[in-house]
Amino acid sequence: MEYLDFELPIKELEDQLNKCQQIGEESEVDVTETCQNLTKKLEETKKNIYENLNPWQRVQLSRHPNRPYTLDYVKALAGDTFIELHGDRSVKDDKAIIGGLGKIGDQSFMFIGQQKGYNTKTRQYRNFGMANPEGYRKALRLMRMAEKFDIPVLTFVDTPGAYPGLEAEERGQGEAIARNIFEMCVLKVPIITIIIGEGASGGALGIGVGDRVMMMENSWYSVISPENCSSILWRSWDYKIEAASALKLTSKDMEGLNLVDGVIREPLGGAHSDREATFEIVRKTVVDELKALRGMPLEKMIEARMHKYENMGVYKES
Repeated sequence: MEYLDFELPIKELEDQLNKCQQIGEESEVDVTETCQNLTKKLEETKKNIYENLNPWQRVQLSRHPNRPYTLDYVKALAGDTFIELHGDRSVKDDKAIIGGLGKIGDQSFMFIGQQKGYNTKTRQYRNFGMANPEGYRKALRLMRMAEKFDIPVLTFVDTPGAYPGLEAEERGQGEAIARNIFEMCVLKVPIITIIIGEGASGGALGIGVGDRVMMMENSWYSVISPENCSSILWRSWDYKIEAASALKLTSKDMEGLNLVDGVIREPLGGAHSDREATFEIVRKTVVDELKALRGMPLEKMIEARMHKYENMGVYKES
């Protein structure tokens, strides 16, 4: 288990508790009361820390190396029913975006999401979750397939941004993202989007338009990352904490600004602290949201989707 800086008090208490339990197992000393006191203190410390996180700490949690990624959610929700589909039928298969068919219960879904790696080798293989144009075109191909067979689309957003390389721009990165946004606005099937980690810039929007856009409690959603914002405004990454607060990028901020439709609560300690509970919460959320969407006429659903995005932001006509 890896710990972030602000989680070190938790680590110290867990180490003390483990040592206390070990002493009780290896000797005849009664340490029951001591262990109970440590357990109580540990729970209180966790609650105090995780209920008072600042925006930068939530950004750190969203990047926790043990946090579930897209494939973790897909495997947990769909199990052996998931069949991955590859390629954009034009350039190649982008490993940063995965997609395919699977079932949650008896309901088929087209799963699409950005996938990061678990270690150095797989992060390079997945390009750190930063998609090229062919990744977005693969996603659009799968969405159109879902539309053809009346299958709802479920997308998982987790990216530091679209790949900014020269070759990506040469192959039309901006056009690919814009095309996806346009097509998703009028797609004739329900779209549920969940931001599970990082939701940065157009890289997130390329698969992030939906009838229901939900955020995991410890995820973030913004036009730019705190580090890049800091480097632009202050010409240094040293002000990333201030930038995170100014950007209003947390799930609570996004819900308050009506930019997302809801927040999915995570177990105390974050999604990585209890994966099974997290997967079950997400499963229930998806099933409930789809049930509500299926109760709407198709024309009204698309109209409501477009109306939602048209009304985002504040402006004044002069």
